[in-house]
Order: sequence, then C-alpha cells, then structure tokens
Amino acid sequence: MSGALWIVGTPIGNLDDLTPRAARALTEADVIACEDTRVTRVLFTRLEARPHARMVAYHARNERQRTPELVRAVESGSRVALVTDAGMPGLSDPGHRLVAACAAKGLRIEVIPGPSAVPAALIVSGLPTARFVFEGFLPRTGAARRRRIAALADESRTIVLFESPHRVVETLRELADALGPRPAALARELTKVHEEVVRGTLPELADAVGARGARGELTLVIEGSVAEPAAEQAPEDLARAVADHVEAGMTKKEAIAAVAGERGVPKRSVYHAVVNLG
Repeated sequence: MSGALWIVGTPIGNLDDLTPRAARALTEADVIACEDTRVTRVLFTRLEARPHARMVAYHARNERQRTPELVRAVESGSRVALVTDAGMPGLSDPGHRLVAACAAKGLRIEVIPGPSAVPAALIVSGLPTARFVFEGFLPRTGAARRRRIAALADESRTIVLFESPHRVVETLRELADALGPRPAALARELTKVHEEVVRGTLPELADAVGARGARGELTLVIEGSVAEPAAEQAPEDLARAVADHVEAGMTKKEAIAAVAGERGVPKRSVYHAVVNLG
C-alpha cells in the first residue's frame, strides 16, 4: 500500500459543509493527526461512524516533536489525514511543518479542499477580490506589531486577517490610525447560527465593536490602498517645462518624456500640450 499525507479541510462552523471526499478520507485513514481529538470526534458523530484510525494530537505545542513520527508513518505506507479544529490545515493552524517534511522526502501529498474563513470572508465582504493578501494574526505587541501595521498602509491588495475578540477593538483602532478611514468588513461566526458581517470604515467598525463587544471567530477584510490621482496639470505649465528642457539641450522627444515622468502624467498629454500651444 502506498502511503500518503491527506490534508483535509473541515467545516468552520456548519457541520453540513463537510464534503463527501473529506468524510471518506476520515473514515479510510490509518492515522488522523488532529489539533484537538475531541473536536475531530464530533465530526465522526456527524458521520454516524466510528474511526478505525489511530488518532494523535498534532497542535502548535507539539508539532515539532510529532512531525518525524508522522513522516515515518507515511513512509511505512500509512494514510495519514491531517485536520485542524476548523478550516484548512496550514492557514494560521498547524500543518505547514508536516507538509514541508513530507515534500522534502518526496512523499505523496494530497489536498482535500474544504471550507476556509479566508475566501468566505473575502467574498462576503463586498470588497475587491481579484487580488488579496492573507496576513493571518498580527503580532500581539511591540515593534513587530507596529512594523506589520505600518507595512499594510501601502498594501494595494485587499487585506484579510484574523483577530481574537479580546483584541479586535484595539486592532481596529490601530489600523484606523495607520490606514485611515478605509472601507472594511468584520465577519463573525461564519457559517454558524450567529453569523454576522459588519461593514463600514475602520473607525466606524472600531466604534461599533467597542460599544457592543465581539464574540466568536473573527475575520477582518480591509480595502487596499488606492493611489492618489495625479494632480491635473495645466497645459501651459507642461509646455513651458518642455521648452525649458529643450533650451537646456534635450530634444523635444526627450523633453516630453522627461516632463511626463517628473509630473506623473501620460506622455500623450504633454505632447498635446506642446502641439496645441506651440
């Protein structure tokens, strides 16, 4: 039998979101590496099945020690299913170390996709989805946190990050200070009974959550930075700037290109200014 590591996506709230393929993997696996064995057993209750696999705890505190054991299991021909408490393993959850170790040995790795709060929150936010960046959890304190938030100020892609209920107000206020009144959406308890999406600017979200508090799993989506439009240039100024460059020794073509770069306007705008006012 050929061993394999199966990376299994599990529901982020609603157990009906467990896919048939994920259910089959859980019932056919020889070993299930799970973030919390109690949570994973709930999935088997939902499946009305009893796991025949050996369940082992695999979480942030023991993944370094347990990874070699699981790699050996795959090498020996076992089918190892990797799951976390919710969503896709490896996204702000244990998993990357085991996947990297199996990949380094050329072992078989299969992804069995499932729900994830990242695309779910991004799509329901109503913000641009063509390009986005996932930031996970921000550093909790100190210089690392300040540097990460400062770096986000110039991020042009839509930003997705996780936050805990007891830090979310502080985070929203810090982001509002650094990024300004950006449009954002805070998704709470996605796919669960009390699912909620609050939309507004970062300061508005900070005030709203500060007033009523927040509970549950939180995903924050923030619009990326939008470059300020170039200030409109008077044709007379553009033509005069070109004339100055020509007088200094440039060809007209070189001068038009130089002025376009200096003023941040299209070359055709500079060209038309020179022709019309020449």
